[in-house]
Amino acid sequence: MKKNKISFETTFWAHQELKNPFEVVDAFLGSENLTYYKQTLSEIVFYRSKDEIYQKECPGDVFFSYTAFRSFLRACSALQHKSKKWKVTAVSAEKRSILSLASLTIEEYENPFTVFENAFAEHSLADFEFFLCEVIHLALRPTNVEFDSDLLTPYIHVIKMLDASQLLMESQIEKLVNNCV
Repeated sequence: MKKNKISFETTFWAHQELKNPFEVVDAFLGSENLTYYKQTLSEIVFYRSKDEIYQKECPGDVFFSYTAFRSFLRACSALQHKSKKWKVTAVSAEKRSILSLASLTIEEYENPFTVFENAFAEHSLADFEFFLCEVIHLALRPTNVEFDSDLLTPYIHVIKMLDASQLLMESQIEKLVNNCV
């Protein structure tokens, strides 16, 4: 049975349709740095509970961020299945970024694929896309609106996925050879 592949929908922000989740993450982190994405997401989550509109001077930037984050989440969804086929080698001391552990546990730092597995074991891709849509919707409203969904847990998972993705891009990744008996 053939798996249905989801489109990462990268055409708008990457100017081409990328089909490999590693390429999507590389393009995502190549278009802006990790700090920018973490700060942008934090501001969006912060503005969801304010009486002000996030980036009212240039709301088109919010749409652009939304499409990039949505593609990123779709790529992360695909990466959750890669831990059985790929192995992360250690990052050398001179290549190690200021990231260090960041939001990751030691186990997650040693195997960043577990971040994606844990996130998508707790929430579906649809849940993460709802979270993204909901926080942006609330951040772009001129009034404070009560909401009844958990927005903190998906936010924490997305921050961890950003850190794990940065670590994957800094690491050497080897494809594991199938040892069939």
